[in-house]
Amino acid sequence: MRKRNESVTVEHERAAAAAPAPLDKGCSLRHSLRLPAASADTGMKRPLGRRYGLWFRLRKLIIWLLGVYIAIPFLVKLCPAIQAKLVFLNFVRVPYFIDLKRPQDQGLNHTCNYYLQPEEDVTIGVWHTVPAALWKNAQGKDQLWFEDALGSSHPVMLYLHGNAGTRGGDHRVELYKVLSSLGYHVVTFDYRGWGDSIGTPSERGMTYDALHVFDWIKARSGDNPVYIWGHSLGTGVATNLVRRLCERETPPDALILESPFTNIREEARSHPFSVIYRYFPGFDWFFLDPITTSGIKFANDENVKYISCSLLILHAEDDPVVPFHLGKKLYNIAATSRSFRDYKVQFVPFHTDLGYRHKYIYRSPELPRILREFLGKSEHEHHH
Repeated sequence: MRKRNESVTVEHERAAAAAPAPLDKGCSLRHSLRLPAASADTGMKRPLGRRYGLWFRLRKLIIWLLGVYIAIPFLVKLCPAIQAKLVFLNFVRVPYFIDLKRPQDQGLNHTCNYYLQPEEDVTIGVWHTVPAALWKNAQGKDQLWFEDALGSSHPVMLYLHGNAGTRGGDHRVELYKVLSSLGYHVVTFDYRGWGDSIGTPSERGMTYDALHVFDWIKARSGDNPVYIWGHSLGTGVATNLVRRLCERETPPDALILESPFTNIREEARSHPFSVIYRYFPGFDWFFLDPITTSGIKFANDENVKYISCSLLILHAEDDPVVPFHLGKKLYNIAATSRSFRDYKVQFVPFHTDLGYRHKYIYRSPELPRILREFLGKSEHEHHH
């Protein structure tokens, strides 16, 4: 009897183990209901967590960028030297890794490198490229030969470059080659604080450096015409220089302004860098006043009223750095100025389709003709 009961018990336990799980009221298995529910919750939490994490990081980034955007104007206002550095950009020394003592490395095999000293503790690096006709004679010659060559019967072009880079900048070198091929001596230099020149940048210092180089040229060039060519920020140096020369009654034979502006405030307001702040409340107070506070004006529009020599303005319509309308405005001011009543004032635009932008006017096949016609008349005015 005991064995039978044991066998019945064992069979009962086996049957209970084999029986299906109990059903809930909805006739669904409890285990099958619980397990999928848990996995569904986990699946929903993951994308929601990811979305929340992304949104949190994005919001944090936006707040950080907004904070920087608002902080920069106050930083510039408190430290005007920052704005001065942005105007000069003398710390941007492109192209890098070139030896300014070796202009021949840039394809200028008829160029000599000098160092002049405009003031105590200031040394500036100068390049002198002779006319292409003297190329063979220039090979292997020393500085003294190059200085004497300024007295040969060729006109001299003093080139004043813009901000950033050095006298070895690619577009600048290409212009030297063009001018040399047209029969000009080309003398250019890096202002104090640029390239390998020693000193601290300032508008006054840049103008004085240009004056020193001009006088150095005149002391060696005899009666040969001396022209001044300024590009971009260099137009501000050029008009400062020429105004001073005219006031002391030793004007150059002509002034050429490539991509000029009216004054540094209007140029800064129109510059691409100012786009994100142009409509910022108090833009002038935050960004333009610190430039003036730093003693930087480059007032071309005022200077041309005191200049008495022929003036040629070259400007590309697609110039993204100095807007075309500023060059045109400067021409209109000069053309109506009494100081130019006995001199030629000419404005030459270059159509957008040509793609000369801010620094490629040297590529124009018309440039030799433009210079020949304009400077030929200037030489005639000089000698009569």
